[in-house]
Amino acid sequence: MRTLNPQRRKRQSNKISYDPAPLNPLRGYEQEYAEWSQTIGRSPHTVRHDHMALLRFIAWSDERGITRPQDITRPILERYQRHLYHHRKTNGAPLSVNAQLGLLGPIRAWFKWLTRQNYLLYNPASDLILPRKPKALPKGLLSIAEIENVINQCDVTTALGIRNRAILETFYSTGIRRLELIKLKLYDVDIERGALMVRQGKGNKDRLIPIGARACAWIDKYLQEVRPELLTGADDTTLFLHDDGKPYLVQRLGDLVKRHLEHAGITIMGACHLFRHACATHMLEGGADIRFIQAMLGHEDLATTQIYTQVSLTKLKEIHNATHPARLHRLETGD
Repeated sequence: MRTLNPQRRKRQSNKISYDPAPLNPLRGYEQEYAEWSQTIGRSPHTVRHDHMALLRFIAWSDERGITRPQDITRPILERYQRHLYHHRKTNGAPLSVNAQLGLLGPIRAWFKWLTRQNYLLYNPASDLILPRKPKALPKGLLSIAEIENVINQCDVTTALGIRNRAILETFYSTGIRRLELIKLKLYDVDIERGALMVRQGKGNKDRLIPIGARACAWIDKYLQEVRPELLTGADDTTLFLHDDGKPYLVQRLGDLVKRHLEHAGITIMGACHLFRHACATHMLEGGADIRFIQAMLGHEDLATTQIYTQVSLTKLKEIHNATHPARLHRLETGD
C-alpha cells in the first residue's frame, strides 16, 4: 500500500460563495473588465477564476473603505499581499504559494487594464513583486505496475465498469487534463486513426494527439455496449456520460478516479493528474523526445515539460550503474 498522506483532508475552497460588497463602485470596474475578457476570447474558466479573485480583493478593500481605483496604491497592494501570506484556511493551513499567485495575478492584470483604459494615470501593480513560484517535482509518480493495478480495479463485467475502464485508459494513454476529458465529444475520437482532438484546452488551444490502440478498444466497447444505455432524453454528443446520462461534473470525475486509486491501495493526492504525470514520465523513460511530450500535454513552455526529466530515473540509473565506482559487481581486470 503506497501512501503519501494517510490523513488526507478534503481541499478547502478559497472561493467566495456570495456576492461581497455589491454596492462598492469597484464592482463596476470589475464587471467591465470581465466583459472585456470575454470579448477578447479568454476561456470561461479563466474569466470565472479572475472574477472570484477580484471579488475577494474588492471585499477586502470594502472593509477598509476603499471604493475607487485611484485610492489603491502599491503599499495598499503590498498590504493585501501580506494579508494573503498570513491568511489561514479553516483547517489552519496557510495558502500555498501557487494559491497566492492565483489571487494576485488577476489583480495585476486588472490594474494593467485599468491603466490602459485611462481609469488610472499609472499602474500601482506594475512593480509589485510576487512570491517566487516553487519548482516542486510532481508528487506521487506511479509506476507502470501501479497504473495497471488501478486500471484493473474496474469491473468490466458491468456496464459502468466498462465505462470507467475506458475513462482510465484514455487518461493514461493521452495524459489529457480532467476538464479536457469532460469536454470530449463523439467526433473528437478517431478510433481507426488512433487520434484524439482536444478542443479549447488550456489557453483556448486545440491539439490533435495520438491515443493508443488499447484505449481505443475500450472506448469502442463503451460506445457499442454502454453509452446507448446511459443516454437519456436528447442525443447529447458528449463522449463520456455519468450514471444519470448527463456529462460529468469535474468533482464527480475526480471522485470516480479517486475510488479506483483507493481500491488499489493508493491514497496519493492528485487523482486524475496522477495519470497525466504517469503518461509523461513513462513515455520519457521509454525514449520519447521531450518536444513530443510537450505537444501531447499541451504545454506552452518547454520548461514546464522538462520537469519530468528530473523524475525519470531509468536513464540516470543506467548511467549510474555503468559509471559509479561503488557498483555491487566490479569488472574483473587482469594484472
